Amino acid sequence: MSSEALYVSCAEVLSLCQSKKDDLAALLDPETGFAPQLRKICQQQLAEYEETRDVGTTQQELDLLRMEENTWALLQAVMPARKTEPLPLANPRDLLAENPYTPTSTVAQAIMNASRLLTELVVVREWLHETAPLPQPPEATTGYWKFTKHSVMQSLRTGAGHRDGLVKRMDPDAVNREQGRGLASDDANYEKSLVQALCGYVRAGRLEEAIDLCRKANQPWRAASIRGSRLFQWRAISTEPQEEEVMDGDDNEVWSGNRHRKLWKAACTRAALSVTLPDHERTLYAALAPSPQTSVILKSSCRTWEDHLWAQISIMCEEKETMEMTKLGGGFWEGGLTAVEQGVPEITQEEQEKEEVDWEKEVTETLTSLENIPVAEGPGADHPFHYSQLHIILNQTDQLLDTFAMKLRSGTFLPSSPEYAPLCRFFAHLCLFLQMIEIAVPPLATQVILEAYLQVLEAAGQRDLIAMYAGALGDNAVERYAMFLVSLELSADTTERRLALTRARDHGLDMDRVAIAAAERTIDSAFEMLPPLKGPLPSIIALQPPPTDAELFLLRSIEWTTYNETTYPTALEQANVILRYFLGSGRVQLAQTLLGMLPAELAAIGEPEEQATEYLHYRQFFIIWETLDRVVQSQALEIAHMNRETRLAWLTDYRGLIDQAHDQITKLLTSEWLVTDVEKPGGDRRRRELIRIRQMYIPELIIRLHSLLFNSRHHIPENLKRALELANVVADSRYKLYEDFVNEDGRRLGDYLGAVRQAVLGDMYYSGIEQHSQSSATGLRDFRIPYAYCVHLLVAAAPLHKYRE
Repeated sequence: MSSEALYVSCAEVLSLCQSKKDDLAALLDPETGFAPQLRKICQQQLAEYEETRDVGTTQQELDLLRMEENTWALLQAVMPARKTEPLPLANPRDLLAENPYTPTSTVAQAIMNASRLLTELVVVREWLHETAPLPQPPEATTGYWKFTKHSVMQSLRTGAGHRDGLVKRMDPDAVNREQGRGLASDDANYEKSLVQALCGYVRAGRLEEAIDLCRKANQPWRAASIRGSRLFQWRAISTEPQEEEVMDGDDNEVWSGNRHRKLWKAACTRAALSVTLPDHERTLYAALAPSPQTSVILKSSCRTWEDHLWAQISIMCEEKETMEMTKLGGGFWEGGLTAVEQGVPEITQEEQEKEEVDWEKEVTETLTSLENIPVAEGPGADHPFHYSQLHIILNQTDQLLDTFAMKLRSGTFLPSSPEYAPLCRFFAHLCLFLQMIEIAVPPLATQVILEAYLQVLEAAGQRDLIAMYAGALGDNAVERYAMFLVSLELSADTTERRLALTRARDHGLDMDRVAIAAAERTIDSAFEMLPPLKGPLPSIIALQPPPTDAELFLLRSIEWTTYNETTYPTALEQANVILRYFLGSGRVQLAQTLLGMLPAELAAIGEPEEQATEYLHYRQFFIIWETLDRVVQSQALEIAHMNRETRLAWLTDYRGLIDQAHDQITKLLTSEWLVTDVEKPGGDRRRRELIRIRQMYIPELIIRLHSLLFNSRHHIPENLKRALELANVVADSRYKLYEDFVNEDGRRLGDYLGAVRQAVLGDMYYSGIEQHSQSSATGLRDFRIPYAYCVHLLVAAAPLHKYRE
């Protein structure tokens, strides 16, 4: 399983469990629940690493994965008890009051059931047993201290006496009893390895395997010592409920366990404190009977943080059981006939509750001290997973999440760190797991953690998973997923974008809100990269460079709001914004491309009227622009040698296109194109942009129409009159078109008036020729305009022209 597959597997588990979020039992199921499945994923990844032995996998990565696996196991161990109400069970006082001969194991179980904290600590201890590494036992020996025995027997046969340094007897206590004497080196080494392996089995809670190892080592007395830790059990005299198959069996008549465990424990404690025993022997006895008295010995052998946690919890559990048993008098098996005669000491409910509260406080303080405990091997106490495990045990998950989120914000964990992605993955799923089982999580910390994990998914290229996790952000889900869509930039085609947007709906997000937010954020991001619309007006006729990435980014921002009809009104407004920018920067082709991307239904939208009118004005402009292009194409079709029919057909088409351009442009010029009064906030910017567009394209359309009419006069003589009549429109104070001429090259009013003067002179010259001609077929005399008209036009426009200059 690759790291990419790991993300997908976790998401699949999350999706499955979210579909069962109302079924607490399913979420906490020990096999198919959320935590067990994530643990299984970690196990599979570890198994794959070990199988392939990838040289690129570091020990740190393995440690992280193993600790994450263990943490999910811990969550599964403690959360079901916290989220379910315990069944009503017998009180230990009631048990002993009813039957003072109740076996110790039954009383101990009742003591544990009476305290939720003790129950949790026992569960945690079992988790520590389960996750402990198994020891490597020594090879089986063929006899008991065979090397020492051989040396002793050899000395007896030869009469050489006992060799220096070797014991004289072969009993188990000989080494401790005979000062200065010991075992043969091979036996001593084996003995040490054996006891260390036994300690490992005790640490892992595998007492049966430890007992079996003792027997294989020909040391049944050690097996008996370990077996002494078992609590006394005898179903025949117990009042606890029993299953029918157990009651019918022969085991009811057979007792098991240690009837004198209290005495056994005292012996273990004394052995652990004995300075004459080797350290490994003392550690074994301290592990078998953990207590405050033996804590120093037990903790001195702890190598890892998990060892320290196990030692401390084992001591607290054992001490709590002993303390409660003592308060109860112990019954017959702990206190003898005296306890039976005296009965169970009375204690009030208030006293019990106070004792429990005081003990809980003591447990919390003791476990909290493990935050800073030094370790000899493995990750330290401050490692995030160890910190997590400790606070899960303490039921302080809110503090845990707050701390991790704070470290994310402060930069303690950097995205470049190998720990960053695994930790973000774990904490994100922890937040979601706690939410699913209705354990309160701090909202701000959850948002920070999920944001970080979304960035991890984005960096890993896991686009398909973003919507699922963004949906967990609550009020910020729409905004966050929109930001992800923005981050796709130009790398995703329109199909991929549509699919990514659809995933928002699949995971419970408002797709329309996401689309609108994505479009708005894209436009904002694009404008941050693009130059503002200010300064000299750009050239329209110059060869345009290819679009930049920022321009394409802005162009494609409209896609988000054109996938669904419900967002068309927003698309209309956004289209106007983008068209204003492209036209205001002289990028006519890009604006034309944008118009082609928009659905036809936008033209039918009537509200808000101001936006609808502006959009229709842009469509009107581009219809004219296309007509002008067709006129140019038609001009290019004229060749010198055309037959009469071909020329007549060409001239008809040419005349029709010019007439169409004339009518369209005249209509635009006389219809207050892009003229608006803006009063709403931000309107001044829009008004400036619209004025800029008019200043760019009104003069351009006027001059291009004049040029078309004037240049076509040889083929269509009446167009000369039209060119001169256009000046009336420009000079008309109702339309104020002269105000759109600015003092820049190609857009000076003087340039246009010069063209008009040329047309007037051309008309006078052309009319003079016609006066000498006897032909009046075309009636050109009717088209003559007195030269005084041109003078009048110049005088009328002179004040503005002078101002512009």
